[in-house]
Amino acid sequence: MTFLFTCIDMKTDNKERRQQLHDTAHKAPSTSGVYFWKDEAGTVIYVGKAKNLKNRLSSYFSGRKDIKTQILVSRAASIEYITTANEYEAFILENNMIKEHNPRYNINLKDGKSYPVLRITNEPFPRLFKTRRILQDGSKYFGPFPDVGALDTFIETLHRLYPLRRCKILRKRESPCMYYHIGRCGAPCCDRESEHTYNEYIGEIERILEGKGADTEARLTAEMKQAAKELKFEKAARLRDGIAALRVLRSQNVVEDFDPEDRDYIAFFSEGELASFTVLKMRQGKLLGRDNYRTVSLNETEELLGEFLSAYYTEAAMIPPKIFVPTTTGLDLSRQWFAATMDATPDIQVVSENMDTTLQPDYKRHLAAMNMAFQNAREDIIRRLRERGDMPAMEELQHHLHLPHLPVRIEGFDIAHIGGRLPVASLISFYNGNPDKKNYRYFRLKTTDGIIDDFASMREAVARRYTRLLNEQADLPDLILIDGGIGQVNAVQSVLSALQLDIPVAGLAKRDEEIYRPGNSKPIRLPKRSDALRLLQRVRDETHRFATSRNQRLRTKENTVSVFAGMPHVGDKRARSLMLTFTSPEQLVKDCHSYLTEAQATMKATGKPLLPSQDTHKAAIKTSAGSISLPAGPQEQEIYEAAPIAALLHIPRSQAEDILAACKDYVAQLQEATTRLRAGLQEGGMTDTGQNKAAETQGSSLKVISQEEVSATAQLADQLFDDEYSFEEGEESMAAEEEPPYGE
Repeated sequence: MTFLFTCIDMKTDNKERRQQLHDTAHKAPSTSGVYFWKDEAGTVIYVGKAKNLKNRLSSYFSGRKDIKTQILVSRAASIEYITTANEYEAFILENNMIKEHNPRYNINLKDGKSYPVLRITNEPFPRLFKTRRILQDGSKYFGPFPDVGALDTFIETLHRLYPLRRCKILRKRESPCMYYHIGRCGAPCCDRESEHTYNEYIGEIERILEGKGADTEARLTAEMKQAAKELKFEKAARLRDGIAALRVLRSQNVVEDFDPEDRDYIAFFSEGELASFTVLKMRQGKLLGRDNYRTVSLNETEELLGEFLSAYYTEAAMIPPKIFVPTTTGLDLSRQWFAATMDATPDIQVVSENMDTTLQPDYKRHLAAMNMAFQNAREDIIRRLRERGDMPAMEELQHHLHLPHLPVRIEGFDIAHIGGRLPVASLISFYNGNPDKKNYRYFRLKTTDGIIDDFASMREAVARRYTRLLNEQADLPDLILIDGGIGQVNAVQSVLSALQLDIPVAGLAKRDEEIYRPGNSKPIRLPKRSDALRLLQRVRDETHRFATSRNQRLRTKENTVSVFAGMPHVGDKRARSLMLTFTSPEQLVKDCHSYLTEAQATMKATGKPLLPSQDTHKAAIKTSAGSISLPAGPQEQEIYEAAPIAALLHIPRSQAEDILAACKDYVAQLQEATTRLRAGLQEGGMTDTGQNKAAETQGSSLKVISQEEVSATAQLADQLFDDEYSFEEGEESMAAEEEPPYGE
């Protein structure tokens, strides 16, 4: 009863307070002036100007209002105002009052630049990657770069030119990763590249990034010519390609035109109380910067620009001769303010789709610049909304499921297997309604391998997860979502009860999108367009994708390794090496044949039985997945088709030839089976497309695995435990990948 009375009192107070505010607005004079909204503590939360105070203040309480007005009225306790002689005086007074009181809901410029920079770490064998965080750790930073796409292209070009390491932590390894085999890393982890050589690469990259314009390019060109003169052709080639990449980066990040006059382009975008402004600064015909400013303002949309101009231009030296804006509202007042306060008379012009082309002959160029500024502001608002999280969905979910806390952290589970084989449980994490990929996990299930029992699988995954969190005293989620119905939910609840954990559990069934809670067979049905249901579906779909992809990779690994393991002289270790190097028996046959052809051609051309690819230190046998490096010696001078196998496994020629023969037999059998399959399908009237798909299914065990899959499999094979695998989202653009890689 007490709670009920309290609620009634609060509602009564809010109603009385709103009525008092309305009365104050109704009694305001019909003159120009500045008004102040204050909260219960007497703090000014908003300052505004008006040509007619009475009309303007009364408008806050009439008709249906937007979210900004609702927020202002709900948080205000009183209204005060100061009358002025005219609207321009109100404009000046408003600007002074904003600077004095710094109200919460007026524009307070915050530099919202989140442009990435290029970081070279301060450590032996430095890393190079894109980041938005600048740390005081001795690292070198270059940028910022407004065009993220151009920067990504530039970084990828640098990684192709220079064999820099990609791993976050440099650990000593017995064998290099796949980046070494594809020529993208010098393998300093295996002592295959000296620190001196590596630092030479870093020095070249720093010289490419230093400075601007033709001076840097000329210096690099001279260095390239000097390297060529000294017969250092590899270095010269790297510098040549680096210069080309630098030109691309500069061309994509600098906008030039033939108008040398200084000018600014200002655009903005707003959503609710959020507002973002973008200023493009053109100086001497070049775009020098794109400044983004984030702010919160409850001002009317048509008055945001004037408020921003008075807050942005604080010194006369900052004001260019021309300022281009998207709207005409408030421009007269802004011009007066510039003249009276800054003693400046900039030419403020409007750029829009409806502008008069006769008065502005270069309207296309100005319109393109304004559209670019508008897109930057709009994207910043989208980014800010994403950073705020999916609050409406979480609040709705808390209401419908009667959760004790807002479900800020949601963890989802799903099971994937094929006939009970290779069972995998996935764990994904959502924070503030968005995927938190660094906290993704998957489990290789032990108790249900070979058994179809989703309930037992779910119990094992949940028990291992939260036993570990309890032991580590880590934070627990606000909600656990199960991909399944009441059976899976009750199974999870039994584990949590045994662990004495009070974590809410829910299950989302796929068929009818019904929500199940423990101990209740009657599901909860939400509207199809419900924000809460949409959030649960996102979590459920992500758990399913993550589990299925892991199970598929394990099956691919097992199928490919099992083919090699059935060949003579090959055990599990050799099978894994063959799989990582050649990816399939079919590819092994192709690589061996290519090696023999190239080696014979080299010997015929030179008269020497050298290996086809070599440098000053080592000879290398090339394969599709990388290269096999060997010390030069008499035993490597002999050319025969199975030499790549012998070099990889360090076995005699006879054993290598037996393995190659077995692979050829396997490929021949597969081709024969595929031919028979096609013939049967053709007789049945299947189209060529259908035949191709069926043939691909027939030969799935010989699928050539992508480099990403090979790398993931290699890391998986190096794991020392099978309990819980995780990946960490690095400062590179890992989040953009469809499937995150395995972690260290």
